[in-house]
Amino acid sequence: MASKHENGTVLVRQEQKLKPPAMYQVILLNDDYTPMEFVVAIIQEYFNKDRETAMQIMLKVHREGKGMCGVFPKDIASTKVELVLTHARKAGHPLQCVMEEV
Repeated sequence: MASKHENGTVLVRQEQKLKPPAMYQVILLNDDYTPMEFVVAIIQEYFNKDRETAMQIMLKVHREGKGMCGVFPKDIASTKVELVLTHARKAGHPLQCVMEEV
């Protein structure tokens, strides 16, 4: 949209093309030590999944080596990774949690 300025120049307003913020998936990685029940509890607590969904994600982690728990903006994904890692370490488990850009 152009508007005439007082001195006769025409100003063209460029519409900024805003890219949506990058999204990140939060992924749990399999290990041979963290109990399956602990993983299910983590998924329920930090990713708001019902028990059945949490079980499915845990089994995917167990069988395929990793499982995606959700997709979030960068700051939320980063916070969730930190919360999971802190909880796991306090409980004495080596569970790994990472984030990857979608």
